[in-house]
Amino acid sequence: MKLPRHAEIWLAPYLRDRLRKALRTTRPKRAWVLIADHYEPLGMGASVETALGRVARWRDRWPRISGDSPRDASGQHPQYSFFYPQEEYRRDLLEGIAEMVRLGTGDVEVHLHHDHEQRESFIQKVNEFCRRLTDEHGLLRQWEGRTAFGFIHGNWALDNSRPDGRWCGLNGEIALLRELGCYADFTMPSLPSPTQGRVVNQIYWCTSNADHRPRSFDRGIEATVGGGRCGDLLMITGPLGLRFGERLLPRLETGELAGYDLPTPARVRRWFDLAPTIGNELFLKLYTHGAPERNLEPLLNGGLGNLFRWIAEEAERRGVELHWATAWQMYQAAHALIHRGADAPQG
Repeated sequence: MKLPRHAEIWLAPYLRDRLRKALRTTRPKRAWVLIADHYEPLGMGASVETALGRVARWRDRWPRISGDSPRDASGQHPQYSFFYPQEEYRRDLLEGIAEMVRLGTGDVEVHLHHDHEQRESFIQKVNEFCRRLTDEHGLLRQWEGRTAFGFIHGNWALDNSRPDGRWCGLNGEIALLRELGCYADFTMPSLPSPTQGRVVNQIYWCTSNADHRPRSFDRGIEATVGGGRCGDLLMITGPLGLRFGERLLPRLETGELAGYDLPTPARVRRWFDLAPTIGNELFLKLYTHGAPERNLEPLLNGGLGNLFRWIAEEAERRGVELHWATAWQMYQAAHALIHRGADAPQG
């Protein structure tokens, strides 16, 4: 049965998560906050000139916003993770983003849109893109003898998860990503798309289906303190749930930052309530499509500044130690907990 907003997929897991969190006896003591931008400067049919202008505005404004925002418990300013699409690669666009990375205000990871994909072509695309990011721009990092990257799937269609099979086509994508050097996937939540997974508000391990069916991420093993690796790939998900009080019917909350849905103090409080935890540490992953002007201008002209201030205030109100993080830094924090506090990989 199909329900509004594909609630047949996520509503029952969401209600179980709310009950579990209501019954827990401890509260988070530390919070890691990440903004994962599906950063597409050529998106919506933009010209190269428009794309370059978008990157230039981010290059001009974002470091100043970060510098003017509250520092975290370790003295770090807010960070930003640009998940850049492989199919939009241009050296001039990437170099503008790499300048922000060199200023210490962000990082770059891998984003990819594809359709009717084959295994060998996927391997070639990812390997070549990672090589360019590393060799030509000094991005990504080496870990365990190979290049490591975080991943977001374009059009949300991770592991061939759309019912019509479009915008991916590659079953077994989870295991293949791990083989190529992906340290974690940051795609979920994907509502209102039908690609949404059945595990919500958790950081968890998923394993590719043995019979190569799609949607391997529908099942998994929750990451726990000292639990070690329990699958092919770590899934770092953002907050998913309902929020109330803005109108008669409740509204979906997915941690999206957009011009039509900017952060508010009430949303920040809801994110802290919904976000996944490992032990007594909370992992808040927000997302946006920050390149198009409809989001770029509201975010860079007050939206992000307000966001960081409200998050810092909420963390202080809850007595939570705050840490701004890139995708890699958030993974490092999770890795350290999963492996009983051992030193996280450095990069």
